[in-house]
Amino acid sequence: MNIVLIGYGKMGREIEKIALERGHEIVSIIDIDNPEDFDSAEFLSAEVAIEFTRPETAFANYQKCFARNIPVVSGTTGWLQQLDEVKKACAENHQTFFYASNFSIGVNVFFAVNKHLACIMNQFPQYDVCMKEIHHIHKLDSPSGTGITLAEGILANIDRKKQWKESETGNAGDLLIHTQREGEVPGIHEIIYESDADTLSIKHDAKNRKGFALGAVLAAEYTRGKSGFLTMNDLLKL
Repeated sequence: MNIVLIGYGKMGREIEKIALERGHEIVSIIDIDNPEDFDSAEFLSAEVAIEFTRPETAFANYQKCFARNIPVVSGTTGWLQQLDEVKKACAENHQTFFYASNFSIGVNVFFAVNKHLACIMNQFPQYDVCMKEIHHIHKLDSPSGTGITLAEGILANIDRKKQWKESETGNAGDLLIHTQREGEVPGIHEIIYESDADTLSIKHDAKNRKGFALGAVLAAEYTRGKSGFLTMNDLLKL
């Protein structure tokens, strides 16, 4: 496939490496210094754009791709207040948009396990539940998109929790998320259920960015011939 990269930070470079290993061509790289390349012949030759940038620029990047009918794969988080507009473009204008708060295959299996465990633990109110996450110091949003996805999976399945709260303390109806920003940690997420009798926890610990990059490239491959709003549940059939 002809792929354009929008954003060329650490994730963009890792995605480039994986894409080339899988036989794809990077026809254009757009970063903060060359926004004019959205109108280049190289950009227009792309079959898909993979976008990892910043929350404040992501939606404008999607619109530029949609205006040129180029499918988008995005892992940028923190922009979801405009999600309905993206879904509308997919539904009404036949655009293609693949979004994941985390492209790691392991994390997406973790999402599924988290929901299933929450369904079980809904029956046992003696267990309180909280979440811990650790990310690198360059992470812009807090909690992370991954953390919010995990929190939503719990809230949808545990009746006694009403909303998530990024705090060390809260009310009984709050799902507390304890966040840390530390060094170059790619991402650690842990869900903890605790009662007077015992503690039960599940955890995902990313070793590096390779799993995220591979998932993004697999998502780009998956968009070929498809339209609409797509997620990792579609790709992995979870």
